Amino acid sequence: MIKLLRMLKPYRLLVSFVLLFVLLQSLSDLYLPTLLADIVDKGVVAGDNPYIWRIGGFMLLIALAGGICSIGASFLSAKSAGGFGRDLRSRVFAHVEKYSLHEFDQIGTASLITRTTNDITQVQQVLMMMMRVMVMAPMMCFGGIVMALYKDAHLSLVIIAIVPLLALIIFLIVSRGVPLFKVMQVKIDKLNLVLRENLTGIRVIRSFNRTKHEQGRFNDANLDLTDTAIKVNRIMASLMPIMMLVLNFASLFIVWYGGLRIDGGNMEVGDLMAFIQYAWQIMFALIFASMMFVMIPRASASATRINDVLNTVPDIYDPARASAGRASAKAELAFNDVSFHYPGAEMPALSGISFTAGAGEVTAIIGGTGSGKSTLINLIPRFYDVSGGSITIGGTDIREMTQEELRSRIGLVPQKAVLFTGTIADNIRFGKSDASDEEVRHAAVVAQAYDFVTEMKDGFDSPIAQGGTNVSGGQKQRLSIARALVRKPSIYLFDDSFSALDFKTDAKLRAALRSETTDATVLIVAQRVSTVMDADRIIVLDDGQVSAIGTHRELLQSSTVYREIVTSQLSEEEIA
Repeated sequence: MIKLLRMLKPYRLLVSFVLLFVLLQSLSDLYLPTLLADIVDKGVVAGDNPYIWRIGGFMLLIALAGGICSIGASFLSAKSAGGFGRDLRSRVFAHVEKYSLHEFDQIGTASLITRTTNDITQVQQVLMMMMRVMVMAPMMCFGGIVMALYKDAHLSLVIIAIVPLLALIIFLIVSRGVPLFKVMQVKIDKLNLVLRENLTGIRVIRSFNRTKHEQGRFNDANLDLTDTAIKVNRIMASLMPIMMLVLNFASLFIVWYGGLRIDGGNMEVGDLMAFIQYAWQIMFALIFASMMFVMIPRASASATRINDVLNTVPDIYDPARASAGRASAKAELAFNDVSFHYPGAEMPALSGISFTAGAGEVTAIIGGTGSGKSTLINLIPRFYDVSGGSITIGGTDIREMTQEELRSRIGLVPQKAVLFTGTIADNIRFGKSDASDEEVRHAAVVAQAYDFVTEMKDGFDSPIAQGGTNVSGGQKQRLSIARALVRKPSIYLFDDSFSALDFKTDAKLRAALRSETTDATVLIVAQRVSTVMDADRIIVLDDGQVSAIGTHRELLQSSTVYREIVTSQLSEEEIA
């Protein structure tokens, strides 16, 4: 929590004004009962109307100043806390953007969303309260005790006896609630996870008639969170009634004992009235403090979770001295005895991978499910780092380049086509933000997307729904390919990017790509033999190892694995 509060440094002027306003408000609240006692003892008793009007007007002036200070403190504390929350969200988002896929898998997407929204909101709300209550409560409490002692030392013993009792009550109740607040944030993560899976997988859920099953999953997570919330709120809700009960009994005792003091001539009526007000101020200061003790545990749990995100060091980082500039623009891509383990896996996903993909060549990668094709592609843009060996571009190890420089050379079309909310043109320009209309159109033509785009009502200005749900799978793939083409990179990575295309469109697209990528290195991962058979080089993967490398004709003669794949897809006439 303290580490996060250091981010308040840019708002130290606003915070200083908040503390000043709270201080002035507290002083006015402490001074008003003394003025009231003077009116009762001197003005009312003596019938001095001018004195009453003078002191009463002064009291109104002080009350007005206290009200203005209260409004100012509320406004500035909200402004400071809001700015803090905004900056913290930006910092968390910027840090998460540096994560490798390993960190995303480790923390979880649903948990990252909760930590960026709900957890930061918890800290922000507590911060806004702290700037006021954490200054006002101690001052009102100790100031009230001093003023009460000044009015009547004997009667003050009642307050001095009550304060430790209230502090003990607060400690006992809060100590039971703190662990539950931590559990609540974890259960919010679980609820968000179930909700996110339901929303993103709604088509699968409906197609398999699993709506009731998913409703049950959500209800279980929701009830689990609700039960914990009810339990912790029941504990915390008992704090206020107990404190008010103690406060009211204390007030009764003060009035009774104060009456005896007045009857004995040791105290005046005005002083008793002021004393009662000081007692209430002390008690309410403790109540405000107890509210903070209710909120701080949950905010503390949230702060710990936020710090976990900020303290997580990405596995992949830029070198102190990048050497990307030494790699040529038209560089060959080489795998040199590359191996890779997923974190926690017993067996390597890839081992002993060595090959070279030259500029102007098409290198295809084929293999069975789970053979490591997508894993191999993910190593090139450093979504993961190799466990052994090296990947080089133009002889330069990609780990010696900055991630930005490396990825600026790559045009990736992932296995799962991803589109963003906006227009079709916006999605294509995602590959190159300053692409002209002609470049966007040309990329769409090469990707075989131009025809269906122009048939839409608004053409390239047609909107894309969230996740691209208003276009088909094949259309999403072609727009993803256009996004990579408009970038004009030196390395193209197609990760099973033609699977949703019909054979005619697939053939036309690959023919168009040939002329478009004459100077680039092209890697194509595919399941269909027809997609890879014209490649300059075909790499056959089997259980994370290179089984064979060659052309289509060569592999038909030399590779049993490749021949099995081919015969499972093509007829004897097509093979011949």
